[in-house]
Amino acid sequence: MLDPLSPSALIADLATKARAAQRMLSRTSTEERRAGVHQVGQALRAASEDILHANRQDVARAEAAGLSGAMLDRLRLDPARVAAMADAVEAVAGLPDPVGQIIDTATRPNGLRLSRVRVPIGVIGIIYESRPNVTADAAALCVMSGNAVLLRGGSEARDSNAAIHQAFCEGLAAGGLPADAVQRVATTDRAAVGAMLAADGLIDMIVPRGGKSLVARVQAEARVPVLAHLDGINHLFIHRSADPVMATRIVVDAKMRRTGICGATETLLIDAGYPEPGALIAALVAAGCEVRGDERIASVADVVPATEEDWDTEYLDAICSVAMVDGLEGALAHIARHSSHHTDAIVASDEAVAEQFLAEVDSAIVLWNASTQFADGGEFGLGAEIGIATGRLHARGPVALEGLTTYKWVGVGTGQVRG
Repeated sequence: MLDPLSPSALIADLATKARAAQRMLSRTSTEERRAGVHQVGQALRAASEDILHANRQDVARAEAAGLSGAMLDRLRLDPARVAAMADAVEAVAGLPDPVGQIIDTATRPNGLRLSRVRVPIGVIGIIYESRPNVTADAAALCVMSGNAVLLRGGSEARDSNAAIHQAFCEGLAAGGLPADAVQRVATTDRAAVGAMLAADGLIDMIVPRGGKSLVARVQAEARVPVLAHLDGINHLFIHRSADPVMATRIVVDAKMRRTGICGATETLLIDAGYPEPGALIAALVAAGCEVRGDERIASVADVVPATEEDWDTEYLDAICSVAMVDGLEGALAHIARHSSHHTDAIVASDEAVAEQFLAEVDSAIVLWNASTQFADGGEFGLGAEIGIATGRLHARGPVALEGLTTYKWVGVGTGQVRG
C-alpha cells in the first residue's frame, strides 16, 4: 500500500476527488456553470486584500532569493492585477460554451445518423511557474468547459496560489458548483510533478506553463498526453516596404511592452533594403533595450555582437537579438532555422509579400502589421487562456474553452444491424 503522504498517493487522492466532481459538473447546464464562475469573480474581489497580503510574502521571498526582474514581474500582484484577474474569470463565464456543440452531422445510407459532439476532456493537470493569475485563469477555463483540474503552481508563488485557490473554491461553493473540481497540489516536493506525469488513467491531459526546463521535463517524462510549448522565440520582420513610423512603433511595443511574457519579440529581422535600420535600433536602445546584432547590423549601429546562441534564446528580458536579412526569403530562412513556432510577425506595405509570409511561416500565430504581444487569449477574444500550444495536434495557439474539449461520436438509429 502506498504511504498516504507520498506524492503518488497525494496525486491519486486529489485526482479521484476531481474525477467525482467532474462527473457532477458534467450534469450542470451552461447557465449553472456561468453563474458559478461569476460567483468566483466576486469571491476574488472580496478576497483582494488577503491575496495581496499573500503575494507580498511571496515577492519578499523571491527578492531575497535573487529572482530576475522578469520573474518578479510575473509574480507580483497589485490591486489592478487582482481586479483584472477577477475580470478575466467573469469574462470566461460570458464566453460561448462549446460543451454539447454539434460539430457536424451525417446520415449514412442505412439511415444511421451520426454526429460529433463536443465534450469535456475530463481531469486536467496544470503545472506552472511564477504567475499566480494562472491559478484563477486556468481553473475558470476548466470549470466553464466542464473539466476538473489539478493545479500545481511554483513554490515561489505558493502563498498567492493558496489565497487565490481558497477564494476560487468559496466562489464555486457559493455558486452551487462542486469545489472539488479545482484541486491545488499544495506540496512543494518536486516529486509531485513526477507523480502527475505518471498518473495515466487519473489525469487526462497535462498542460505545462513555465520555463524551458520544466516543459522539456514534462514532455520527456509524461505518460499522460501533453499540451505545451517550449519557448516563445518570436520574430518580427521589418520588410523594406514597411512604413517607418509604423515599424518603429511596433518594434518597441513587441519587445518592450512586457518583456517577460511569451509573446514578446526576441529576434528582430530587418530587410537589407529597409531604409532606416539604425532608427529601429536607436528606438529600442532609447526604450532601455540591450541590442545584440550580427555583423551587418553592427555596421549601421553600435550594438553588442550577437552569438549563435542568441538566435535560439528566449530572453524574457530587455534584450533583443537583431539580424539583417536579404528580403523575404532571408527572413523565412532565418525563422525556419530558429523559430519555436509560437508567434512570428511581419511589418510590410507590400500585400503580396505579407501574404507569402503568413502562408509560409509555420507558427501557431502569424501576424501582419501588428505587435507579437497580441499573442494572448484575451486579445483573441477567447477570454483567459490556459496556454499557447505550439504543436500541431488537438489545439494550436491560445487555448481556451474549445481547446479544453474533445468530441465523441453519437449515433442514432432506427434498429439498424450490420447482419
